[in-house]
Amino acid sequence: MGKTISEKIFSRASGKDAYAGDLIIAGVDAAMTHDGNALLTLEAFEEMGGKKLWNPSRTAFVIDHVAPSATEAFSKVHKGMRNFAFKHGANFYEVGSGICHQLMIESGLAYPGSLVVGSDSHTCTYGAVGAFATGIGSTEMAAVLLSGKLWFKVPETMRISIEGKFPPMVLPKDVILKIVGTVKADGASYKAIEFRGTAIEAMDIEGRLTLCNMAVEMGAKTGIIEPDENTNKYLAALGHKTRPGFRADEDAAFSGQLSLDVSNLEPQVACPHAVDNVRSVTEAEGKEINQVFLGSCTNGRLSDLRVAADILKGKRVKKGTRMIVAPASRDVYLGALREGLVEVFASAGCVVCNPGCGPCPGAHQGILGPGEVCVSTSNRNFKGRMGSMDAEVYLVSPATAAATAIEGEITDPRRVLKEA
Repeated sequence: MGKTISEKIFSRASGKDAYAGDLIIAGVDAAMTHDGNALLTLEAFEEMGGKKLWNPSRTAFVIDHVAPSATEAFSKVHKGMRNFAFKHGANFYEVGSGICHQLMIESGLAYPGSLVVGSDSHTCTYGAVGAFATGIGSTEMAAVLLSGKLWFKVPETMRISIEGKFPPMVLPKDVILKIVGTVKADGASYKAIEFRGTAIEAMDIEGRLTLCNMAVEMGAKTGIIEPDENTNKYLAALGHKTRPGFRADEDAAFSGQLSLDVSNLEPQVACPHAVDNVRSVTEAEGKEINQVFLGSCTNGRLSDLRVAADILKGKRVKKGTRMIVAPASRDVYLGALREGLVEVFASAGCVVCNPGCGPCPGAHQGILGPGEVCVSTSNRNFKGRMGSMDAEVYLVSPATAAATAIEGEITDPRRVLKEA
């Protein structure tokens, strides 16, 4: 019987013929932890008698969730991470480097065919380059740092085919919101989601990163895409060597299939307080908002910033509305500077923050007050996610976010084309 991409990766990593449902012990190729939960990992490492890392060059410690530190407690976490990483020779990403998931791609620690774990649920992002990447707990991460191995139950795979050509102002974020709204929050529990189709083939890697990033919002272990020439070119541009990765066999077994034609898709909005509470932008238009956030591991890349800047150029954020922009990494920030995007944002009245998670985790930047409404390009809108339990968060694409900032209410970005 043929194998899915995920089954092939687990077969390689475990050294045995692995299929969905098998319990295996696999060697991981890279591991990452960040300041949101690194302290628990380091404590568990010490309790296990850890003396050295299994492979310092394949481990990453990232300060991104509360960067710069907002409290003495987080400053202690950051200090502990620095000391540990420097002592053991691990890869360490200081304040301002960017978001862990963006850095794992830029650094080449995640690559086609690799098995990667991170102490964050959105580790699944790396499937965009053909890796099997998934989030794990802090104690599991400590075990990985010690041994380089972890047990897994090989997941079943759900195949989602995305076909057609994108209409103007409809972006990969709209596609994944539509899919989450269709599959629902638990519709792919403990499965791998394999994205394919003509729209995927034409999609750049940054768009694929957005898709795979939100696979976990359907309960999936990961989202994954077959590496192709676009993958090779993207990684080569980052200075990394080409790796073949894997593709699914024709006779591979899938636990479910879904097809979506994007040709007539409208911009989508995930309404409070659930990611799968999705409707078209025309159904959500007119909702007054207080804050717009452009950034996060979902939509903080250079292509996302370009889309928003194109809409905001020569315009102003609506009075009474604020817009926060947080590039996903230092490299993204520098690219935005070179292209003049930061000037566009500043001239429009936006606040441009340092690279990092920014307002997304509701820790220290852009925290919402009671009764406030935020439109965000991030991946979660649970009650209290970005601050007050009485605030509301709507998830949208960078295009919808920019159009909304100008109008001060949720706005269909296609209106920008009509007014041009």
